Amino acid sequence: MKNKSGQCNNCQLKSSSVRTLNPAETERLEKNCTEVHFKKNDIIFKQNAFSSNIIYLNNGLVKIHIEGPQNEQIIKVVKAPSYLGIPTTFNEKINHYSATALEQTSVCFIDIDVFKDFIYKNGQFAYELITELCKNELNSFHRCVNRTQKHIHGRIADALLFFKNTFEHNEFILPFTRLEFGNFVDTSRESVSRILTEFKNDGIINLNGKKVEILNEKLLETISNKG
Repeated sequence: MKNKSGQCNNCQLKSSSVRTLNPAETERLEKNCTEVHFKKNDIIFKQNAFSSNIIYLNNGLVKIHIEGPQNEQIIKVVKAPSYLGIPTTFNEKINHYSATALEQTSVCFIDIDVFKDFIYKNGQFAYELITELCKNELNSFHRCVNRTQKHIHGRIADALLFFKNTFEHNEFILPFTRLEFGNFVDTSRESVSRILTEFKNDGIINLNGKKVEILNEKLLETISNKG
């Protein structure tokens, strides 16, 4: 994990809300922002820990997960650029879940009081932030529906298409173990292995360990849509 001071003025990865800031506000943000680099499997923030910063994922891939009574539950996977954990930071200031890097990742930690001041004083900043939060909320809603109403073949097809879109390529390395994959789609590790093998034997994907190549995207989409 490496830290460095924010360089917001020259950053090409600004959120839509930060792009609305005037030069003086951008300079203030820069003085109250620290960029931190994480390696794969590093914990960015931990469940039940105190939170005093707004966290902005500007590069990389992160899993959001909760430690339940029996095991870990992966809530979602977040690709940069995106804010992380705003609801818990603004509400109780206690993290209700953890965030862990799935690959080399960089995150900006922003002082919450400065961030709140931008919301109070800059209507366009607040509007862009609310728009992003609403988009994330709708994505979470649709994912929840898919996880509860689709059969396991549909859920695994969904996950493969999600990673294809995330990595923007038909060939990618799964960032999960089979156990984590099962947790992500609410099934067992054994079911994940069995269905991935079925997809491979049916010519839908090529599979070599964690390396996946989607060979028949249309059929995978059909499986996803039919659930």
